[in-house]
Amino acid sequence: MASDTEPSSTIKLLHLLFLSASWGMQLWVTFVAGFVMSRHLPRHTFGSIQRELFPYYFHISSTCAFLNLTLFALSHPSERLGEEHTTQIVTFLVCIAASVLNAQCFGQATSDTASELQLVERRHGLGQEPGRAGSEPRRKLRDSSPSYRQLARRFTLCHALSSLCNLCCIVCNGLSLQHLAAQLSAL
Repeated sequence: MASDTEPSSTIKLLHLLFLSASWGMQLWVTFVAGFVMSRHLPRHTFGSIQRELFPYYFHISSTCAFLNLTLFALSHPSERLGEEHTTQIVTFLVCIAASVLNAQCFGQATSDTASELQLVERRHGLGQEPGRAGSEPRRKLRDSSPSYRQLARRFTLCHALSSLCNLCCIVCNGLSLQHLAAQLSAL
């Protein structure tokens, strides 16, 4: 039975479910699905799949981060917060900020720029090769077309910022899981 200072079993279960669902989804999308699809699908097919999935991915990550913060804050009154709890709240806030930035800004900018790149590449007969097979023709196109080169640079910047936000969320959730694991007395 939960005491007045300990969250109920339901709150603990919900917190663990949201945190582990978010963590598992982030690891799968980032380190498994992305690498497999990028190596085996035509580039434009891979890009189209990402454009469809990533808004859901970013919004689910944002929602899980928000719910984790809410559940944690509800079960840890501010007058009893120690340094460890404050760190946990800051970790959730950083995760929310990074995932919302991805959902509302960087993810959409990356998708929009990728669509523009694909239009140019299609006009030049590029994009149906799997993985890095078409990197040489794209390099030649970048060398010969200043507008394509500018689009490619913008895509690289947006993709890097989106990836950075995603990695930030993975680290935040990893730290939150470490905090939870440290609280376990047994498995």
